[in-house]
Amino acid sequence: MVAKTSPVPRAPRLPSLSKYEVLGELGHGGMATVYRAHDRRLGRDVAVKLLHAHLRDSSEVAARFSTEARAVAKLRHPNIVEVYDVSGDDDDEQFLVVELVRGPSLRRLLADRGALPPEVGVAIVLDVLAALASAHDSGVVHRDVKPENVLIEHRPAPREGAGSERDSGDLSGGRVRVKLTDFGIAKLLDAQGVTSTGQVLGSPAHMAPEQIEGVEVDERADVFGAGVLLYECIVGHLPFEGQNPAQVLRRVLEGIYGAAEQERPVVGAVLSRICDRALAREPEGRYASVRAMHEVLSAELERLGITDPRAEVEAYLDDPEGYEVAHASRMVERLRALGDAARARGDALASAADYNRALAFAPHDAKLLRLVTGLRRSGERRALALRILPMVLVSVCVCGASFGLTRALRARRTEVPVVPTTASVAPSIVAEVPSAPPVREVASVTRPPARPTVVLPKPSAAPKVRQLGFASVVPAQGVLVSIDGTPAGDVSTDRQIPIDDKPHELVFSCRSNLCVPDKRVVSGGDVPVRLEVALRIRDAQVLVEGRPDHSYGIDKRPGTIFRAGSTVNVPMPIGGPGFEDAYVVELESQRKVRVQLKGGSLARAVFPAE
Repeated sequence: MVAKTSPVPRAPRLPSLSKYEVLGELGHGGMATVYRAHDRRLGRDVAVKLLHAHLRDSSEVAARFSTEARAVAKLRHPNIVEVYDVSGDDDDEQFLVVELVRGPSLRRLLADRGALPPEVGVAIVLDVLAALASAHDSGVVHRDVKPENVLIEHRPAPREGAGSERDSGDLSGGRVRVKLTDFGIAKLLDAQGVTSTGQVLGSPAHMAPEQIEGVEVDERADVFGAGVLLYECIVGHLPFEGQNPAQVLRRVLEGIYGAAEQERPVVGAVLSRICDRALAREPEGRYASVRAMHEVLSAELERLGITDPRAEVEAYLDDPEGYEVAHASRMVERLRALGDAARARGDALASAADYNRALAFAPHDAKLLRLVTGLRRSGERRALALRILPMVLVSVCVCGASFGLTRALRARRTEVPVVPTTASVAPSIVAEVPSAPPVREVASVTRPPARPTVVLPKPSAAPKVRQLGFASVVPAQGVLVSIDGTPAGDVSTDRQIPIDDKPHELVFSCRSNLCVPDKRVVSGGDVPVRLEVALRIRDAQVLVEGRPDHSYGIDKRPGTIFRAGSTVNVPMPIGGPGFEDAYVVELESQRKVRVQLKGGSLARAVFPAE
């Protein structure tokens, strides 16, 4: 009997190119495979992007391939991968030859390390913005800015006494190069679009809303893409997430995501606001250019004492763990000093933002806790004073007017109704302190007049109608309003509700007990009212049925560990839709049960006995 032997698997056959010796595969995507190769003529290593065989006959794909070649060939910038060559009509394969970057993608770095120290993430994004600015100057919009298309080459620090070799591709002579690549769906502003079928090209979670809608795009689409990139670098996950591309696209179009500072407090208020502006739903709300975004990010790093962003990236890649410890300590001291300076000049908001970010780095710092507590108490006292002062002044006015009118009526011995001469204050959440002139007028009324003036009643007029509108609504769907206890239906930014000129009490809530109700009072008057509505999502609750001696966690809430039989509250992201899918994990066995976390609702996860 002859024993049967399994054939030894062969390595995949490498393509054969006339001018290049293909050495091995570097990676592949839906459109092409990238190989490392050696240029036989010039004696240098290159990267060859080879179109998949089944796509060679597609005229549209060929157009995209040609677009990338034309887009990048015209660009010269240290942060853009350079194009060396492109296949000709006589070549059997369709390929693009580009500069070889010896390093991983930003996607690999994020997968290995998770969220980056915020300043390191900003430093990387600054290089990407510089690349985009150069492309925009040449009339090229990238349209697919994502971590997969950002390459990072890092040379370790030379040993003491050893020489330092410089890379000719790095104009600054540093040890880190950040390169933007893959202009495969770039938009040439002086040419027609590459798609003729209306197909949406790009990565859903990184695409600007106008790109999804298929309308004309300009460089502000790349501002949005850079905002998504910045958010993912410093928060650790995408701003717009979903179970499938359709959900992601919908959330991008709705503009719903958790604020960066809320998702990861060490990000701080300033960087969170920069993300918010870059991710604005409408292009007009974003930075006008990538250079403008570059300027504000650079200014924030300088404010934090960082004058060489690339050195931060080098230090982090040299020793990630050591850098994070040293960086946190450095940021605490710097933010404390900035908070002290802001407090000294009377800028309570700026000082609170800096102290709070420092506290996120050092949550048990006793001095910071005292500073933040002191600020909160001062803020409460100021708020109380602002609430009380208008009431005191109104009381003085009323008492003075009452005294003067009483004297006047006694003098005339005639009872005539008195009607106020001024209307109520304009609609406002915050009461305003009356100006000085009305107080002086009341003071004059309190003196006994020589000839008291009686104000005759005006004929009653029909109430004036004004419109109640909404500038923003969070969550975007499912918010209800009642007016003076009467349900008034759904709330949305495109709906207006007619109300009269009297004061009204509004109560906002969500369907299915999703949100914490919010009460507002609208003052009387005839001025239209436009409100911003942002309801806090209730905590979701999770109850596990399983072994009482085992521990359980939730994959999207690291650090939340609990036992079976106990109900755990799970905070929901601010600004989100109020629900998301997650997995409850049995830590000992790593078994998972899928649940839907929903604000105000209880989810059960049942782990059967093994």
